[in-house]
Amino acid sequence: MAYEPPDPYFSIQVVLYQDALNPADLDCISLPAKGPESPKELVLLPAFITHADCARHEMGAHHPECPERLGAINDMLLVKGLLDYMNTYDAPLATTEQLARAHSTSYVSELMDASPLEGYHRVDPDTEMNPFTLTAALRAAGAAVQATDLVLSGEVPTAFCCVRPPGHHAERSAAMGFCFFNNVAVGIRHALSAHGLERVALIDFDVHHGNGSEDIFRGDERVLMCSIFEQGIYPFSGDDANGPNMVNVGLPSRSGSNAFRDAVTRHWLPALEAFKPQLIYISAGFDGHREDDMGNLGLVEADYEWVTQQLLSLARRHCQGRVISCLEGGYVLSPLARSVSAHVKVLIGAD
Repeated sequence: MAYEPPDPYFSIQVVLYQDALNPADLDCISLPAKGPESPKELVLLPAFITHADCARHEMGAHHPECPERLGAINDMLLVKGLLDYMNTYDAPLATTEQLARAHSTSYVSELMDASPLEGYHRVDPDTEMNPFTLTAALRAAGAAVQATDLVLSGEVPTAFCCVRPPGHHAERSAAMGFCFFNNVAVGIRHALSAHGLERVALIDFDVHHGNGSEDIFRGDERVLMCSIFEQGIYPFSGDDANGPNMVNVGLPSRSGSNAFRDAVTRHWLPALEAFKPQLIYISAGFDGHREDDMGNLGLVEADYEWVTQQLLSLARRHCQGRVISCLEGGYVLSPLARSVSAHVKVLIGAD
């Protein structure tokens, strides 16, 4: 449900202390007199898009891409008080038409036909479907579409899609790497086709290269994809960019914060400034954290906060602050939750 203030003539000031938002710190400024001469400011709350169906997909005991990931994130955002300043939406199911903008129709049909009635269907050595996977994947892709509609309609300024399964390894005609539909790709193609945008940026800071997104967008001049990833790990790609619209920066293991920030500053930001995006999407993977054993870049929460600040600042200059973030990786629950909190805090303007 969209946020509807009790009175359209109001403004609020949010006072923030440390990392948390406290409702007691909400300072309500007196309402101005109604009339054409009175300044009016409508406070738009960012969107938090999720769905219970996303927690029903699982790939067996001890699989790192587990339902508990969403619970850990939700709990942390509640504890920090961040959800008090976001509107929560239930992710819809993506339609076949929406999926077909990023995936081949034959692949979409094959994946739907492969959904098991019980047990598991193996897609690749580490990616499986259970009876609830298809619905979860449709919700995850649908979240990106809904976020696009909400942001471009002006109903919300930014959006965070707290969904799974992730998407950035899913290619146009193949599922892999825990991914089935490429969520951000479905959202981006919706922005281009349904809303008529001409320049959209995709930022991917997952520790693993987003091979699926690159496969879908290579050669598409309407999309600039900027990625930083760890070299020499799954999916063993990205060192050679597949097109002039790709800004790939592979970093060696244990590169750490300084190398990550330098890559953003020297490679991403100049390309984004020249491109002047009308909307920015983020494939937000947090498995580059030093406590996450899926990678070894050595990042910390402050790095995710910093890079989000850089992207939001650029978005304010070029696209009215419009940013949509979709959860990708991050598999150790505590650093995942802490990193998402740092990221979301910036998206909602609480940094």
